[in-house]
Amino acid sequence: MDRPLVGIVMGSNSDLDKLKGAFDILNELDVPFEVTVASAHRTPDDAANYARNARDRGIKVIIAAAGLSAALPGVLAAHTTLPVIGLPLEAGPLKGVDALLSIAQMPPGVPVAAVGIGGAINAALLAIEMLCLYDRSFEDKIREYRDKSSEKVLKARKDLGDLPTAPIEAFS
Repeated sequence: MDRPLVGIVMGSNSDLDKLKGAFDILNELDVPFEVTVASAHRTPDDAANYARNARDRGIKVIIAAAGLSAALPGVLAAHTTLPVIGLPLEAGPLKGVDALLSIAQMPPGVPVAAVGIGGAINAALLAIEMLCLYDRSFEDKIREYRDKSSEKVLKARKDLGDLPTAPIEAFS
């Protein structure tokens, strides 16, 4: 594996399955990444040190996955100038809404990007788009991914069976 460009931090390894979509996209598009567990509450020094040292290790973007109060993205952002993408996870009685609000309402001066609840795939794609700022070869990978996504929609349009469908002219 090449030197990791994306760091993925989660508060607990019980979140691994919720991040599978991000792992799959990063692997599919050959983006080197690393994964770790650090808690904003239980191992705050580890979380802060990870963020402080990430740039020197070649990390360009950090994805911080958290549920409930979602403090992890903010803690990481407070200790680095790298972009941090907050990934709110569905957890607790509010099903991730509290995590989304925590991430989206960061105080001025500590920005964290937010994707939707459970948006691991979008977090990975946003990280790759940020990597395009460093290396334009990632643009081809994003375009290729989007083309595949478009092909799936076009195939679904053709597979509507006996239903009356919109004519091709409707899309031009």
